[in-house]
Amino acid sequence: MRFFARLCAPFCLIFILTVTLWAQEPPVRPGPVTGGTGTDALTAAEEFRLGVHAYNRFSYNESILSFERALSFRPGEPLILDWLGRAYYRSGFEETAVRQWRAALDRYGRNTGTGMLLAARIETVTNRRYLLPIANDGVRYVGSGQYPGKFEEIVLYRQPTSILANNDGSAWVVAYGSNEIVKIDVNGVIRDRKRGPLNGFDRPYDLVRGLDGRMYVSEYRGGRVSILSSNGDWLAYVGSLGIGAGQFVGPQHLTIDEDGYLYVVDYGNMRISKFDPDGVFILSFGLRSAVFPGFISPTGIAAGNGRIYVADNADNASKSIYMFDPNGNYLGRLAADGLKNPESLRFLSDGTILVADGNRILQIDPNSAIVRELGLAGGERVRITCAEMDRNGSILAANFAGSEVSVMTRSDDLVSGFFVQIRNVSAERFPRVTVELTVEDRLRRPILGLDNNNFLITENGVPTAGQTIYMPGYRYSGADISLLVERSDSTARLRDDLTAASRDINRAIQEMGNSKVVSVVSAAAQPRREQHASSLENAVRGSADTFSGLWRFDLGLRLAATDLLTASAKRSVVYIGSGNLGDMAFDQYSLTELASYLANNGIVFNVIIIGGGQLSPGIEYLCRETGGRAMHLYRPRGIGELIKSVADNPSGLYSFTYNSALPTDFGRSFLPLEVEVYLMERSGRDNTGYFPPIE
Repeated sequence: MRFFARLCAPFCLIFILTVTLWAQEPPVRPGPVTGGTGTDALTAAEEFRLGVHAYNRFSYNESILSFERALSFRPGEPLILDWLGRAYYRSGFEETAVRQWRAALDRYGRNTGTGMLLAARIETVTNRRYLLPIANDGVRYVGSGQYPGKFEEIVLYRQPTSILANNDGSAWVVAYGSNEIVKIDVNGVIRDRKRGPLNGFDRPYDLVRGLDGRMYVSEYRGGRVSILSSNGDWLAYVGSLGIGAGQFVGPQHLTIDEDGYLYVVDYGNMRISKFDPDGVFILSFGLRSAVFPGFISPTGIAAGNGRIYVADNADNASKSIYMFDPNGNYLGRLAADGLKNPESLRFLSDGTILVADGNRILQIDPNSAIVRELGLAGGERVRITCAEMDRNGSILAANFAGSEVSVMTRSDDLVSGFFVQIRNVSAERFPRVTVELTVEDRLRRPILGLDNNNFLITENGVPTAGQTIYMPGYRYSGADISLLVERSDSTARLRDDLTAASRDINRAIQEMGNSKVVSVVSAAAQPRREQHASSLENAVRGSADTFSGLWRFDLGLRLAATDLLTASAKRSVVYIGSGNLGDMAFDQYSLTELASYLANNGIVFNVIIIGGGQLSPGIEYLCRETGGRAMHLYRPRGIGELIKSVADNPSGLYSFTYNSALPTDFGRSFLPLEVEVYLMERSGRDNTGYFPPIE
């Protein structure tokens, strides 16, 4: 649709703006401008300026109207088409956005710098609408970098045996040879070292994290397990050297089950020992019995799906992965054929198991027992003792023989690079400019852990001065939440449940700190915001007249999500309802449009089900596409963990400030801006522009 324009400024102002915007050739708009002269061009320029300002205020509907009006006077202008596509994309209309971008690409030309960048954006958005972020899609992982244990003649750490990924993209590396654990960021820089209590670690081997955030490190020669704080500070010992109950001879790999129990591979005693989270011994299993042949050389261990999986790397027997229940009862063999030298086992988010097997990284489906090779770790000396997937989707492989950590990335990710999107430019304090952007991979997974050295911001191709990063999203400790309350005939009978949910939510928010409920939206026949500042309980419970069989999920969700556009980096719409979205759920906005609106603006969709209802397919889809999950209100562990999980969601949002040196023509110049991102062998970039304040 094309909208007619109005002249919104004096003619002299428009003339100056037009000279600035349409006569120049900024990097974001190469090539001659065609079509439209005189008053039409002047009006288009003014509407474009208004659209850019609206976009940077997160007023996407308003920006769409301005860009459409600009196009009605300047048909086919690629810069306007590009920006119109951005506004549609942020509004959740991806198909419409791609159409605008393709039209702009035809005008830019595919061989221009801007054309190639736009073509890459189109390909990424188009393809990922049909792709799921899974590891078992046949794509191999290849080497993309290393965290070396030695720099020139300086030893950084020796003989890594295990890796534990952190939520901020960094990882703890257990250095067996140098008796320490070291924290390494995504650029391979060591940020912290922990060497245990006064007497130090004694050959640390594996490291895992408990449900409460505490960590456990096994000490192979010390015959014990150390309990560490979430920061790696030593707290206490578990067990001692020996052959008795709760003692160890050469403890190696560790795992934590769904209930927080610790399992230790007691290599020398050829058994598995189980402890409670505080280190109290419970039981051991794995010795020879009538149904189980007994461990010979137990190595890796992983807990998941109510089972315990243990690898046996015996030289004189079939190398296998065995299954047990949490009480140590033998359940059978998961895999045997094809294993060469199995060591660590780690569960992935999709329920499959990542296996370090000599120089190979394998993936095993515990349901089908299918084994797939993900990739090979290179180098002259290779013995991979542990493989872990970090929060950026790369595999970190501890190469004990090569004394380094190998970084392995999906081969298609290396080719496609990063998907960088400049979300917002604020120039109210010009020449100080603030830029907000996101960095993702092609599957929409956020890239975490980047710092100022990973970014280059340029204006007109010249690096900016005073570039400073502040508040990376992955470091933000709190969360902003918008509550969407179903006002249907079903929930009208469940108002006590709504009250109970509000109390649990409020309690979790208070315990979190640095978090708040931004809005409470009633998904009624006419969705509305409820006053919640004085009483969250009353706002969620609602008044009887708001409940109706004609309630609108789509309109309510759009309103709740819009309230989060200017919120913190960790943001979520929490839907409280029966799970049945009703007959009018998608009358105005489709399910895919709603999912895109949430995902393209970094909003997670979480669900609290009241009344014992079941999840509709639409709710499951929204949770899956945005990284959210669903819980029933009355569950043994409560719903507090769902609210608190919002603060743990990964965020690829980054904010910068810098000093602009470009002339502004009294605030009427369109100033081009480009951001490039680099990490090892991967890179990505985006370009945009902005108008400084009118002087």
